This record gives sequence, C-alpha cells and structure tokens, in this order.
Amino acid sequence: MPAHSAVDIAGRVSQPRIFDSIESAAMTDTGLLDAPLPNEAFWPSASAEAAPEFSGTLHLLPARMRIDPPFEHTLPAECGDAGLFPGVTLEFTTAEGILVPLQRGQMVREASPARAGSFWCVIPQFGRVWREPGEEWANAAFPLALVSTRDTHAHQGLARFKYKERSLSALQFQFVQQTAPYLLKQHFVAWGSTEARWSEPKAGGPEAQRRQALAERARRLPSRPLSELAKEFQRGRLNEFGAPVREQWRVQTGLIRDGVLYHHEARTPHGNFPYPLEMRFGVRSILKAVGVPLALLRLAQVYGPYVLALKIGDYLEGLDPKYRRVRFIDAANMASGFGGAGSWQTHPNDPMDGYLEGGYDEWMAAPTHEAKLQHIAATGRAYPWEPGTVMRYRDQDFYLLGAAIDRFLKSVRGPTADAWDMLVSEVFKPIGIFQAPIVRTREPEGRRGVAWFHSGYYPLLDDLAKIALLFQNCGAAGSRQILHRGLTEDLLNAKDALVQSGDASLGAPASAEHDPKSGSLYKMGFHFVPYVGAVSGRQYFLPTMRGWGENEVVLYPNALITIRIAKVGQLPPGERPTSGAASRTIRMIDRMSPL
Repeated sequence: MPAHSAVDIAGRVSQPRIFDSIESAAMTDTGLLDAPLPNEAFWPSASAEAAPEFSGTLHLLPARMRIDPPFEHTLPAECGDAGLFPGVTLEFTTAEGILVPLQRGQMVREASPARAGSFWCVIPQFGRVWREPGEEWANAAFPLALVSTRDTHAHQGLARFKYKERSLSALQFQFVQQTAPYLLKQHFVAWGSTEARWSEPKAGGPEAQRRQALAERARRLPSRPLSELAKEFQRGRLNEFGAPVREQWRVQTGLIRDGVLYHHEARTPHGNFPYPLEMRFGVRSILKAVGVPLALLRLAQVYGPYVLALKIGDYLEGLDPKYRRVRFIDAANMASGFGGAGSWQTHPNDPMDGYLEGGYDEWMAAPTHEAKLQHIAATGRAYPWEPGTVMRYRDQDFYLLGAAIDRFLKSVRGPTADAWDMLVSEVFKPIGIFQAPIVRTREPEGRRGVAWFHSGYYPLLDDLAKIALLFQNCGAAGSRQILHRGLTEDLLNAKDALVQSGDASLGAPASAEHDPKSGSLYKMGFHFVPYVGAVSGRQYFLPTMRGWGENEVVLYPNALITIRIAKVGQLPPGERPTSGAASRTIRMIDRMSPL
C-alpha cells in the first residue's frame, strides 16, 4: 500500500485527502487499519532520496482510536475520553532532512476540546522527511508520545503524513509501546488516522528555528548500540543488563560509560522503534530523585545551605500546625511525620505502610492546587513521631515540598518565578536538556498550574543520562558549579540518610552507620542500595532513582550509570515480570568494571 494512502473503515485504499486551508474543526472518524503498521513504515527505506523542505502548521482533528485490547475500565467523565486522539495544532519545519516540531518536548493539549474532550495530550519529537524513488509525494514521519495531565505514564508512538507543496494526506498514528499504566489499569496498543489541515507557518524565521534545532541535537550525548560495547567483553557478559525484569516487560535500557550512551534496540510488538533516542517515558517516581534534589541543591548553591532547613508550613497555608516543624529536608527524606493511614508500628518500620491509602486516588485526581491542599489537610493525619525520624513513602510529601519550594522562590525572586522554570533555565539547559515536560495542576481560567514534584516528568534517555552525570560529577558541568558541591557529595555518600526500615525517633542514629544488614537507605528522593563488591569486598550504598513500573537509574562508584525503563504494572493475572535476584544488573556491572 502506498505510504501516502488513506484507508477507510471498510479497509479500502483511497488517495490522500487534500486540505489547502483551515476549516472549522469537527470530530472525525477516518479510516482505521485492522492493525498497526510495521514500525519501519515510519522510517526512510535504504533507497530513499532527499525531500523538499516542509514548513507550516498542522491542524489535527480529534479522531477515534482503535484500541487493542479494548478498555476494560472506564474513567470518570471529568477525565475525558481515553479512546479519543486529541485535536491538536503542531508546527513544523525541516533541517537537513530532519522534521523539526516547534513544540518538541512540550505537552500539547487540545486547543478547543469537545465537551467530553480527550484524556490525552501529545509530545512530538524530531522525525524525518524523505522521498521514495518514483513517488510524487514526499514523506514526513515523527515520534509522538501520548501522555495525560491526569496520570503520569506515557505511550510511545509514531505518526506520518505525505505532503506536496501546500497539500497534505491524512495523518496516520500508532502507539505501540508504553510505560506502566495506573488509572487505565491495562496495557494496550492504539492506532488510527485523522484529517490534517495545513496553514502557512507563523512569522518568526524558520532559519533561526532550524539553527536552534540542530544546536539542540548537537548537545546530545554520543550514542552507540549496546551491541558495540558487548564486543569488548567476554561473550554473554552483558546478557543480564536490565535484569531482573524480563525482556518483554522492558521498554528501553541504557548504559553510560566514558560519556557515551549505549542503548538497546527499543523493541515493540510491531518491530523496533525507529527513533529510540526520541522516546519520552513516564518514569513516575524517578522524578523524586530529579526535581526536589536538583532544586534544593541549586538553591543551596545560589542562596546557601539554609534552604534545606526552611519549613513547609511557613510557605503553604491551611495545613496542620505540625508542618511548621517539617523542614524541606524532612519532606525530601519522606520523613514528614504525616500520613496517618498506616500503622504506628516502626520496629521494624515498613516505609510503604499506608502509601496508597487515605484517599490517594482522589488526591491524585484533584485538579487544582487548592483542591490538593484541602484533601491533604482533610486526610493527612499526624503520626506520633517527630519529623525527620521515620521514613514513610508518601507522594503528598513531595508535592507539598515542590509547592513550598515554588513559594520560597517567589518570595525571593518575585511572583512570576516558578520552581520548574528555574530548573529548566539554571540546571537543565546548562547540561544540554532544552525541554522538560512536566504535569501541572489544572487551574481555572487558564491560569498556569503548580508543577508536580512527585511524578509527572517525561524525559528522554539522553535527559536521564545527563542528570545522572551531573550528580556523579558532584553538581558540576565543565567548569561551572551548578549544584552545591558539598551537599551533593553528602547526598551521593548517603550522609545522614534514613534507614528505610528504621526508627530514629527514640534517639537511635538515623543512618545506623550504613550497616548493610539494615537494608536500603533513603535521602532526597534517592534509594541507596547495599552492595558488596565481588572482588574488592568493599561495602557500597549505590545511589538509585526508582519509579513505579521497575524504572531505575543507578549510579556506580566506577563512574558507570545504568538506566532501565520498564512497564511492570497492571499486568495480566499470573504474569511473572521478573526473574532472579534484584542485583543481577549490578553484578553485571561489577564484572565489567569491578567495584
């Protein structure tokens, strides 16, 4: 079937629909294929030729998606329609054969949603343009992530259209991979097509946009297939990379060595994903080891370490008076002394006790910042211990801390300051991360919401690698010290970290002198995993970023970094997503370069 053809509901092939001007938006149900295409259909063939430049705006109409398997659960009406591809407007240009979305790395929402609206937003990324030999129409394809402002997983997808001068075909899309779902409670593949309407590019200079796009790509880390690295080691030495998660439940893996990002092929049910380094992931609680520590360590560098001792209750109103004793560092250590849904048993302590209780889903679904605060005030009862002494995992702690950091920043920089914007401009961009999509609260009258600091970040593999390298370099990027060096070193060394199973409320040492028998430690969003080097016999606590679904980033003392993105959540009954010891990937790294 020609790449530019449209297919109607009966499966009949037709010529592209052409739109030379914008018409009034209306929901459309264009023809759907019986199954997603092979992913290679979104990549130029070996004989492809250069395509003419493309610039302009695509106005995509809402369209019904085909879902496999069909949804077994329905969302509340206020969440929108999860089966509806959103009607969005995307702007593009081209540069050296690259299709450049001007909203790359941004969560693009429906401009004028229907009454039900879509549950989804989209994040476009760099794609390609080309012409196949003998074809009159040129091809354009690009990666497209399907994400939501109400949940924090992501579906990795592809989209394509044909163009000729001022004319377009319909846009075909398919979402063939994903991170672990939560609200929708199942894994699925989605695909379909929608009418694409073209308009002239906005004023602003495509040449400047092209230069910016190429400059951004030039700042990416050097990347290589992991198979190239495997050649340096004994056969099979890297086979356990990504374990103990079974291969079918992994989305992507990466290993950073000597500043190079080595990565696996990104396998999907419909072939390898052709743009593996353009995939954005819903990494869940990995954000806890990104947003809060980067913000606090940056502010400590700018204003001084005293920011860690500021109190939550001094910056947020309407909370229990005990919050005036909860320091920023206490909340960052998951030790606010709040929660109340779990037991008072702390010998041993279960850090997950009460985590999803106390109306967690209702709190997560609360749209506005004020609604979230009211829910916390109504359900977040105080435990009997003091802040900073007992760890209880709690997303609300990190949400409140992010909001308090934002209020502190406004107090010193003015009412337009924003904590996440500060991270983008003062931390991410200096290390080569130019977009950082984040979920925010949904405020009335279009007011900008508060960034979630507990979950809701959609990074690239390259982004996670650069953030990990910044930590590993003690907060320095070249000659520039971005984060407070001493506090960053303390974090990497787990200084004053809490024993997750411990209780320091009775005066016991908070870190128990890093006794490996005490299990993992926790500090500022990082889990510290005990490991004894096989050759050295030395005890380590490895700084580890973790997110639900078996997402994980591990920093090693031999300067290596491993990244695993997975989708272990809401699995079919009886499914075994993991196999063997949790330390299998760590042992593999130890064999590569002894710790």
